[in-house]
Amino acid sequence: MKISHIEHLGIAVKSIEEALPYYENVLGLKCYNIEEVADQKVKTAFLKVGEVKIELLEATSPDSTIAKYLENGGRGIHHIAFAIEDGVANALAECDEKGIRLIDSAPRKGAEGLQIAFLHPKSTCGILTELCEK
Repeated sequence: MKISHIEHLGIAVKSIEEALPYYENVLGLKCYNIEEVADQKVKTAFLKVGEVKIELLEATSPDSTIAKYLENGGRGIHHIAFAIEDGVANALAECDEKGIRLIDSAPRKGAEGLQIAFLHPKSTCGILTELCEK
């Protein structure tokens, strides 16, 4: 697989509305996009630091993965996302061949129109890893 850059860092927050003032007023970043990804039961807000995006993730349902993450004491960085140049499907096949546990067996639609898939943290040194392509 060919990774070109870190696409974004996903940060779990209880409330985007409560978190944005820190990122905008203290750090001086600008939120440029807020959207809901209904099938993932999450609301996202995006900010940029240079070429890297920060994705704030707020649960829209108590049974979403973000709600469960926060409920289990998770807070802060939820995942790291890498931009894949040679296709997420190819990267998944390569990871599967190498014995990496897949959360997604095929790419699916994510925020900002990206095709995404996740690798299980039990196979990735404890870091939930997202693979992305435009």
